Amino acid sequence: MSSAPPRPLARLGAVLLAVLTALAASVAVAGTAAAHVTVSSGDASPGGFGKLTFRVPNESDTASTVALRIQIPEESAMASVRVLPVPGWTVTLTRSRLAEPVDSHGTEVTDHVSVVEFRADGGGGIGPGEFLEFALSGGPFPDADALAFPAVQTYSDGTEAAWIEPTVEGQEEPERPAPVLTLAATDDAATTSGDAAGHGTDEASAGDDTSGLALFLALLALFTGVAGVVLGYRAGRRTVSS
Repeated sequence: MSSAPPRPLARLGAVLLAVLTALAASVAVAGTAAAHVTVSSGDASPGGFGKLTFRVPNESDTASTVALRIQIPEESAMASVRVLPVPGWTVTLTRSRLAEPVDSHGTEVTDHVSVVEFRADGGGGIGPGEFLEFALSGGPFPDADALAFPAVQTYSDGTEAAWIEPTVEGQEEPERPAPVLTLAATDDAATTSGDAAGHGTDEASAGDDTSGLALFLALLALFTGVAGVVLGYRAGRRTVSS
């Protein structure tokens, strides 16, 4: 009594497992890459004033984001910082003394806002699958190409996501990069303000495109692998039958 050889079936199961594992990993990586806390501006330039927008997506499937703590390091210090109120959130500003005073329109500034903390009122927050934007207005910005603003995101279950790792040019992006603001050159600020203002939307679209591409490639690999093994299995059955 003959039976179908088990080897192709075992091979099919192994391929399915490997491809499904790769699919899950691809989707997870793409999702994480698109979930960073980011900062953008449509009018920030060295020596000028502008609006900073921090986009905060919620990464958790079960907990809400209930606090965001933004650090303004001394190298990113601004003489003036104002906060756009967010309904349902309370904001706290912490000031620190500057090691070296800075000049702001002829006035010597010896301290600056070093921490801005947004905290959701009781029962509120950013729920799973949601995001929220927090805005600051400030200046003058330091004479630099880019400024980092490390941030810590707190969840209702007590966990924290510390977006504080520096991004080094020429190296891979860290797992938890600190939000980095690129400053437009003064003479190009007017030209680039429109593009910069749409940065948040473009970034979200880029993240969605990356996720979709990863999912498509993983599914293509899955179908290709299954088709190859099924054809091999049928060929094996024909050989045994003959």
